[in-house]
Amino acid sequence: MKGSFTGALKDTWGKVAMAEGGTLFLDEIGELPSEIQPKLLRLLQEQEYERLGEHKTRRANVRVIAATNRDLAAAVKEGRFREDLFYRLNVITLELPPLRRRTRDLQRLADNYLKFFNRQCGRNKRGFSEEARQALARSEWKGNLRELRNAVERAVVLGAGEWIGPEDLPAAITGSGAAADHGELEPGMNVSLKALEREHIRRIIDRTDTLEEAAAVLEIDPATLYRKRKRLFGREGNGR
Repeated sequence: MKGSFTGALKDTWGKVAMAEGGTLFLDEIGELPSEIQPKLLRLLQEQEYERLGEHKTRRANVRVIAATNRDLAAAVKEGRFREDLFYRLNVITLELPPLRRRTRDLQRLADNYLKFFNRQCGRNKRGFSEEARQALARSEWKGNLRELRNAVERAVVLGAGEWIGPEDLPAAITGSGAAADHGELEPGMNVSLKALEREHIRRIIDRTDTLEEAAAVLEIDPATLYRKRKRLFGREGNGR
């Protein structure tokens, strides 16, 4: 709503208004702050809400689907989630098994992510080696799809060969340290600054969930990290 807070220079549609007549998807509902929970409860029970900065009550015609990886029943007992809101949401429940229990889906999802990041990053990875697929199948995937997505993105961005091998996957997945051809570099060794920078960036990306988070750790702009990874790790078919 224009003027409702500093920097609000024009009217914009809220999520509820945009979903009018359709479906409103609420991800990570277990993280909803306690002060927002009564407002969502009102939306579910009365189909009413107010836009930010307005005093006008609006009607909503939306279907609500909520997702969470938390135990909401336990959160209710601990006082972190409203019991009445829990029961309003818990009309039809679909429980998705964790990724570690869906081996066949895992391989298909990994292949889809590979195609996506090939297009996004301008790479041409042909696929996963058999050893890499075995490593994927053995992993516990505590982060589920987000962890798989980040692992494949990292492999596409940093992998040097045509095929993704276990050495291109995060150490948390393969159960090993850094790849042998990269893991022994340390400051003070008789190696080039470029090699050290490449290894440092590789390790930071390995330890963070997203490239944006890696850029924050490195204290550089994400666009700068994008240029550095392009310079240090090259692009398939375009040389180094």
